[in-house]
Amino acid sequence: MNAQRTMTAAVLVEPGKFEVKQVAIPRIGPNDVLVKVSQIGICGTDIHMFHGRYAADALPLIPGHEFCGTIDAVGSDVTHLSVGTTVVADINIGCGNCYWCRRNEVLNCAEVSQIGIGRDGAFAEYVAVPARLVIPAPAEVAPEVLALTEPVGCVVRAAKKAGIGVGDSVVVLGAGPIGNLHVQMMRLVGAAPIIVFDLSTSRCEAALAAGADVIVTDPAKLKDAVLAATDGVGADFVIESVGNARLYSTAFDLIRKGGHVSFFGITGPQDTVDLPILGTVLHENGLKGSVAAMGEDMYQALKLLTHQRFDVKAFTGAVFPLAEIQEAFESLPKRSNDLKTQLRVS
Repeated sequence: MNAQRTMTAAVLVEPGKFEVKQVAIPRIGPNDVLVKVSQIGICGTDIHMFHGRYAADALPLIPGHEFCGTIDAVGSDVTHLSVGTTVVADINIGCGNCYWCRRNEVLNCAEVSQIGIGRDGAFAEYVAVPARLVIPAPAEVAPEVLALTEPVGCVVRAAKKAGIGVGDSVVVLGAGPIGNLHVQMMRLVGAAPIIVFDLSTSRCEAALAAGADVIVTDPAKLKDAVLAATDGVGADFVIESVGNARLYSTAFDLIRKGGHVSFFGITGPQDTVDLPILGTVLHENGLKGSVAAMGEDMYQALKLLTHQRFDVKAFTGAVFPLAEIQEAFESLPKRSNDLKTQLRVS
């Protein structure tokens, strides 16, 4: 029955070009649900895809993975979810049985795919999701807030993977949307001081409003600012949230002896970093990679949003209808003060 119905979807047919058209509503299997999409955010990954810098071999594709909605239909074997329930979803689909899946490291699964990246996603009226990855959400929480669950889950996971805790000094490189969320997450785990670097004055000011203690816009002054804020020893942790190889190199120059670098920003596959091996060994420095929310990260992110632990006002002001998705993407460079752009679907 689903294959005979159609829906409106924004298909990225080639880099730089969306086509909003009628396509078949996705089929669901016995262990899947069909989600009617309410609101969806535009992620940095979506922007990379739009510009042909990521997953270009997957096109044409319906992108979109930061979504919320309501269950429209459930598969024949799904007994724990009901039609009409408000939901968000974990987008990482692994086999569920391998070593990596058991450890909640699903991106390392040999069979992994991601909704909206390797398979059709939620820039559409409906999206199919395995029922085991669907998370019921409070209906009273606004859709524009629920649509932030996935990016908030990403910073939750990064904080946990890095092991950042009370009183740890942290430098966040990049004050864009995800950098701002990193700042807010650092406040929640008790990090201090929180130092933010970005070339954009307005984004640094937004980071200051979000909880940063020190902001820096001049690269030449960054190291001195970090040393001044950390009693001359350097930062316990540096989070690279941009995806710039030069900033990754800078990160190692900002940590203290025994400090750690959190690898978060996605670079090109060819990018490398010159790692100071002897210093890393002798100073017992560390690094930890993290990129996507999985499993419990999503539940924790939803709980934090539900209880208003994140200030989301700066993330919910720019909303376009799905039909205007091309304009939404093309206008992004002119709207640098908008920390997040969302699409309203239903």
